[in-house]
Amino acid sequence: MKSKILVIFLLVGLIYSCTSQEPEEKAASTSQETVSSETTSSSNDGINREILPIQPPKGDPITEMDARNVATPERFELKAPEGAPNVVIVLIDDIGFGATSTFGGPISTPTFDKLADSGLRFNRFHTTALCSPTRAALLSGRNHHAVNVGSVMEVATGFPGNLGQRPDDAKYVAETLRQNGYSTAAFGKWHETAAWEVSVSGPFFRWPTNSGFDKFYGFIGGETNQWDPVIFDGVTKIEKKDNEDYHFTTDMTDEAIKWVEFQHAMTPDKPFMIYFATGAVHAPHHAPKEWIEKYKGQFDDGWDSLRDKTLARQKEMGLVPENTKLAPKPEDIPNWDDLTDNEKKLFAIQMEAFAGFTGHTDNEVGRLVAAIDEMGVLDNTLFIYIMGDNGSSAEGGITGTYNELIHLNGIFDAETVDGMLSRADDWGGPESFPHMSAAWAVATDVPFTWTKQMASDYGGTRNGMVMHWPNGINSKGEIRTQWHHVNDVGPTILEAAKLPEPKMINGVTQRPMDGVSMLYAVDNAEAPDQHTTQYFEMFGNRAIYNDGWLARVVHRVPWQGQPLNTLQEDQWELYNTEEDFSLTNDLAASNPEKLKELKALFEEEAIKNNVYPLDDRVYERFDPAIAGRPDLMGDRKSLTLAQGMDGIMENAFLNIKNNSKNITANLELKGNDRGIILAQGGKFGGWALYMDNGKPAYTYNWFGLDTYTISSDKALPKGSAEVKLEFAYDGGEKPGQGGVATLYVDGEKVAEGRVEKTIPAVFSADETADVAKDDATQVANSVFKDMNDSHFTGTVERVEISIPQ
Repeated sequence: MKSKILVIFLLVGLIYSCTSQEPEEKAASTSQETVSSETTSSSNDGINREILPIQPPKGDPITEMDARNVATPERFELKAPEGAPNVVIVLIDDIGFGATSTFGGPISTPTFDKLADSGLRFNRFHTTALCSPTRAALLSGRNHHAVNVGSVMEVATGFPGNLGQRPDDAKYVAETLRQNGYSTAAFGKWHETAAWEVSVSGPFFRWPTNSGFDKFYGFIGGETNQWDPVIFDGVTKIEKKDNEDYHFTTDMTDEAIKWVEFQHAMTPDKPFMIYFATGAVHAPHHAPKEWIEKYKGQFDDGWDSLRDKTLARQKEMGLVPENTKLAPKPEDIPNWDDLTDNEKKLFAIQMEAFAGFTGHTDNEVGRLVAAIDEMGVLDNTLFIYIMGDNGSSAEGGITGTYNELIHLNGIFDAETVDGMLSRADDWGGPESFPHMSAAWAVATDVPFTWTKQMASDYGGTRNGMVMHWPNGINSKGEIRTQWHHVNDVGPTILEAAKLPEPKMINGVTQRPMDGVSMLYAVDNAEAPDQHTTQYFEMFGNRAIYNDGWLARVVHRVPWQGQPLNTLQEDQWELYNTEEDFSLTNDLAASNPEKLKELKALFEEEAIKNNVYPLDDRVYERFDPAIAGRPDLMGDRKSLTLAQGMDGIMENAFLNIKNNSKNITANLELKGNDRGIILAQGGKFGGWALYMDNGKPAYTYNWFGLDTYTISSDKALPKGSAEVKLEFAYDGGEKPGQGGVATLYVDGEKVAEGRVEKTIPAVFSADETADVAKDDATQVANSVFKDMNDSHFTGTVERVEISIPQ
């Protein structure tokens, strides 16, 4: 009887199970049909790629107990759409439209040439006029203020649009690729993380490896010493390789090649994305001597002659219309023929170094191209090579500088031509931190007037771009004249990869991309422009482009400390760019209605993208308190550290500039001790408390031009000791004043002396504060030859740095 009841029970259960499963299966089928109809992916794989991460489909429950009696279900494996190309984005730093041979310039770039000859040149491609904003727009596909990167990270403010913290609703395209079956890697310059988030405490949400990249190898800030960089692998700071001929561009290329070859060996069917953003050719202009010597004597005719020759070549190559006029130089730029012989000699050397730096960089890109080609996958690699994240930099001022940190601090009168010329043999080498004259920036931004930072002029925003993809582009060696912006790169990648723009990533609804794909133009030279409106703004320089017209304001010049006008008194100009390629014919007076229309459009775009309020301060904004951005130290007036705590970036350290300071160190000594106790900066600017031959000492290095050292004449014995430095700042309204430095040992005064001037705004872009060693270059470089030589022989038990109340 029991067996009959059991059979009936099982039959009823089976019937119930079958009938109850039918609606679920039908619902699942309907859901899948809905997913398939919603997806805009052209891969036709039935996967909804608009919601990331993609979840595996849910299968029916398995009722069989014994694994031997049931077939293994098909595993869901996330793959990129069939035929999706590899992606390589090369972004060179700080170089203008008219610099390279590919776009009519004087600097030979054979890799750029080769890709252009078998791909396409885009001659109306635009950036934002500055580093971080261009990178944010490129990787997000959105306008830079819309993702809170209105300027570089180091001068972020407290206002939306300039906060410096990228939002979760505008994830980078690398994240979309990574969640769609790509391997992703970034090499070189990042400059996309808020300055107060660059410490061991994080947060790491906006570091490269949490911004879509599986791998990162490079530097986190805006520039680096190519000979002695501060390098991160992922989020871990590492030491540079021990190589006599070390150069960071070569190093990052080696790492990129190593990564992509390994990735392809392990997963040959898995596409990759490489974001290859060199620190070159941003200052310091560091290049191997043999590359600089290639250009010896080639710029002796000067910048005026170079501008004329470049425009002639651009016309001959069809890169600019035949009626293009050479825009006038800025009034501050002298005529070459009016210079002294020493000025000509110095300025020619500056340009030789810049050209050698550029040539060396293009050669390294060529090594990456060759490696991908040797793997057999170059033809199915969308390779976008952008020559410049803005125009060439005029931040070296009219005379250029042997140490660009001087000008970064807003100081333009500390060097002389003769003084720089006396160090000409070191220009571009490890003993220099140089930047060329602003005149060469103008000369390499031909045919335009202005330079980097000038968002209102194409000299600041127009950059040569080459697109190469043999499997996806039929046209070869042609020029495309469609108007485009760097925020179009993201949509272009997605279309090439057959991926839709995601609507949601990690549970956060995404803001629509502002850019458009450029692929509509690759095989149709006559295709109408699809990017028809774009605003520009940087430090008050602003413009609006719409359907061939450009309205603009020239508000401030990079080499001048103050704006030309107040924001309220700025004068707008108007240009018809279809007829006036180089912006030489201002139509504001003759067409006031068009100007009024464009000014209203700028207002609309500015409000929509969080461009307002405009902030035309530059050097002042290096101070978080003035700028209104967070400071990792907050209101703290002291910081206590110990041995092993090093690699602290400047914006994560106590800001002691333009202040008195005390440093108190508790040491355990071995006798005759030597090495750094606490240091900040490097040989191009900084300070260090240290011991040499057992004697405490303090050195203040003012940009490598003046060095102030006070030291005890008495060596300390083995045992415990307290070494203290007191620096009494002179004060006054002008920043960068001097003061009196006093050394104490166990409460007893042992030395005193004056530091006549201090660094007012920034010690370095990537040199760090370090306990018990001096990373990278040496502040006290007459005492310590390198980092290994600077290691403290005793123990720094505790060191406190404080600002007296």
